Amino acid sequence: MSGQSYGVLALEDGSVFRGKAFGAQKTVVGEACFNTSMTGYQEILTDPSYFAQIVTMTAPQIGNYGINPGDEESDGPKVSGFIVRDLSPVTSNWRSNESLPDYLERFGVPGLEGLDTRALTKRLRVAGAMKACLSTVDISDAEAVKLAKEWGGLVGVDYVKDVTTKETYQYEAPPEVTGPFLVEGTQLYKNKDRQKRFKVAAFDFGVKRSILRKLVHHGFDVHVLPASSKIEDVDALKPDAVFLSNGPGDPSAVTYAHETVSQLLPKYPTFGICLGHQIITHALGAKTFKLKFGHRGGNQPVKNIETGNVAITAQNHGFASTREEIENCGAVVTELNLNDDTVEGLRHKEWPVFSVQYHPEAAPGPNDADPLFEQFYNMVEKAKS
Repeated sequence: MSGQSYGVLALEDGSVFRGKAFGAQKTVVGEACFNTSMTGYQEILTDPSYFAQIVTMTAPQIGNYGINPGDEESDGPKVSGFIVRDLSPVTSNWRSNESLPDYLERFGVPGLEGLDTRALTKRLRVAGAMKACLSTVDISDAEAVKLAKEWGGLVGVDYVKDVTTKETYQYEAPPEVTGPFLVEGTQLYKNKDRQKRFKVAAFDFGVKRSILRKLVHHGFDVHVLPASSKIEDVDALKPDAVFLSNGPGDPSAVTYAHETVSQLLPKYPTFGICLGHQIITHALGAKTFKLKFGHRGGNQPVKNIETGNVAITAQNHGFASTREEIENCGAVVTELNLNDDTVEGLRHKEWPVFSVQYHPEAAPGPNDADPLFEQFYNMVEKAKS
C-alpha cells in the first residue's frame, strides 16, 4: 500500500496508537470500545446503538466480503470511527457491490488499520471504555489526546434523538422476508390455525432493520414511532402490543421515554430489548449503571435462571440494570450474564411485560434467542383472548 497516509487513535489516558488510514479523511471523537464478533462488520457499522462510538474489531481480518445493501441495519454507518488489525485487500463475495474503504469514505467515516488491536482491547478491558480521538489527517499526538479528553462522553447524554425516526410509519418488509405466514421452523408456523396477525407499536430508539423483519416474520404488523411519542400517539394506533427497541447512549438520559413507557406498561403487552429493556427498568422505578467496558459481540453466554437454559447471544451495550432495584419494583430478574452476573432479562409479576438486555435478532450472531419473538406473539395472543 505505497503512498498510503497514516492516522492516529488517542485515548483520554494519554495512550496513542498509530496505523494506516482508510475511509474518510477527518478527525472524530467518541467512546473507544471493542466488538468480539468474528463477522458481520457491516451490521455493526450500521447499528444505531453504536452512535458516537469508535469501534475496534478483535477479529484479525475485516472487509474480505465487502459491502452489500441487504445487510444494512439503518441508512448508513452510525459509528464515529472504525479500527481493524488487517483490512482485506480483496473483496470477494457475489453479493458485494462496494469495498469497505470506499463505503466508509462515501459516508464520511474514518478508519485505521494496522494497529495492535489486541493491545488496544486489553487496555480497554483493564481501564474500561475511554473517550477517544481518531484522526486520519495530520495532527499531533498531543492534539489528539487533548481532543479525546475534551469530549463530553456518553454518560448523561441523550443520543436517541439523533437516530430515531422523525415520523410514524408502517414497516414494509422485503418480499423475501414476508414469504409464507410466519417463519418456518417456529411452532407458530407449524400450527396452521394460528394465522392472526397482531399490530405492534414499535418505539424507535435506534432500531435495527433486522428487528423489524423478525417482528414481521413472527406475525406482527409493525408501526414504528419516534422515540418522543406519547401514550396518546400509541393509543391512536390502537395496537395489540408495544415493542421497545435498542438504541445508543445513556438510558437514564431519555427521561421522556421513561415517563411514556411507565404509562404504557399497565395497558399493553410489552417486549423490550437492549435500550428498551433499560427503559423498562427506569419506567418501573429502578436504575441502570455504566459497565466497565460493556458487552459487544456475538458470543455472550446468558443463563435463564427460571428454566436453567443457556443461550449464546449477540449484545451491544455499555449500561446494565440494577438487580436489587428491579426485584423491588414488581418485576423478577429472569436471566443473568454468565461472564459477570449482570442482569440480562426481566418480566413483570402481574403485567404481560418482559425484556432482555441482548439482541434476539442477532445480525450478526447466533440465533439461540430467536424464540423470544415467538414468546412475544404467544404473550400477545393470550392477553387478547
